[in-house]
Formats: sequence, structure tokens, C-alpha cells
Amino acid sequence: MPHDAASHDARWALFLDVDGTLLEIAATPESVFVSESLKTLLKEASERLDGALALISGRAIADLDRLFAPLKFCAAGIHGAELRGADGRVVRAALNTTVLREAREDLESFAALHPGILLEDKSFALAVHFRLAPHLESTVRTKLHSVMDRVGADYVLQPGKLVFEIRPAAWTKGTAVRSLLSDAPFAGRMPVYIGDDLTDEHAFEAVNDLRGISVRVGEITATKARFRLGNVAHVQRWLREPFLDALEPVG
Repeated sequence: MPHDAASHDARWALFLDVDGTLLEIAATPESVFVSESLKTLLKEASERLDGALALISGRAIADLDRLFAPLKFCAAGIHGAELRGADGRVVRAALNTTVLREAREDLESFAALHPGILLEDKSFALAVHFRLAPHLESTVRTKLHSVMDRVGADYVLQPGKLVFEIRPAAWTKGTAVRSLLSDAPFAGRMPVYIGDDLTDEHAFEAVNDLRGISVRVGEITATKARFRLGNVAHVQRWLREPFLDALEPVG
């Protein structure tokens, strides 16, 4: 499919990060807001693409379903450790999470001692948010590195926007995109990925390898994305009229 405005999105496979891309980042993961107009916009986009639209998130799929209810999209949760394709079945990684138990208890105690630190337990992953206490970034980083010494090689430390996350090493948003592209309705389509964070860089790299379209949201630092949209409002506006010439090239 040619990379021009005339192509529109008829043969795209659209992959969308959630927090910071579709939704404004909130003080806590629970306090984000999903408007009815956004739900309608995503429903219409999915129908236009014959279902080839997926949410790709660090959140669990159950959390995505809660946010976007009553809609249920194809999705990847916990950076790809959970996948739901068009058949509606959720496939979860076979992971031994017992190594996270001690880490969870340790981080719960750490959070209790530091006001503004929030521990988010995702079962397959642990996220420590410091958005309410940004001055504690170095303290949180040091703590997470010490915890990682005990967690083992099945998990890695993933930095993000005012968060550090212990996530499964073998799965990324890039592996999620590649997995979804192997089945209908995504197979054979051009992948388009839109995201805003370091965790999205794996997906940008995968999409670039597949000669797709990678879009970074927000201010550009070092990124593998080839295009840019300014903010969440620009993403939503672009979803209404998804023409390639509306994307700002990076570099």
C-alpha cells in the first residue's frame, strides 16, 4: 500500500498504546478517564478496519476492558504477556510468578515508608509509580535495582514516565504486535503503531522492520519512531481523519 494520503486506512492494522496516547496520563492508574466520545471513535475505527485495531498496553487486559466497557477490543496486556485476538480468547504467558512475591512484599513496605509512591500489582508485573513524588526518582531507581538482583533473569526493569516496572523479559509490545499480525484480521495488513513512552520503542522497532508506520506522541527525544503526533488530542483528531500527510516526520 503506498504511503500517501489517498491510501487512507483501508488496509492498515492499527495498534494503539493507551496511557499517554489515547488517554491523558493521570496521577494514578485508576484515575484516568475514558470519554464516551473516545469509545465511539475507537468503535468506528475498528469497524472501518474490519476489526484490525488492538490496544497495546502495560495494563492488564481486564483493566482495559474495565476502562473501555462495554467495548472489548483485540488487545495485548502487560507488555504482551497477555494477548487477545479476534476470537476473544485471552492467552497468558506461562510464567512462574512466585519470584515476585518477595519483591511485592518488599516494595509494599517501601511504598508505605515513602508518601506519594504507589505500587501497582499486575500479577505478571510490578510497577512503582512516583508521579506524586517525582523528587524520589533516584530513591525509587536504587530500590528497584536492588530488588532486581533477587528477582532473576525472567524479568527486566523497564523505565517509563515517572514509573519503574518489573516486567517479563521475554515479552514486549514489539512481540505483541508481531503475534497479533500473524492472525486475522491483522495478517497481511500494514502495521501502524502509535505510542508515547519508552515501552513503545520495542513496538516502533518491530513496525519499522515490517515496513509499517511508527508514530511517537509528545515531545521527541531519542526514538525509533518515524512520525510524530503532538499530544493525546492530536491522536484522537488523527483517528477521525487518519491521513498519512497529517503525521509530522521525525528528524
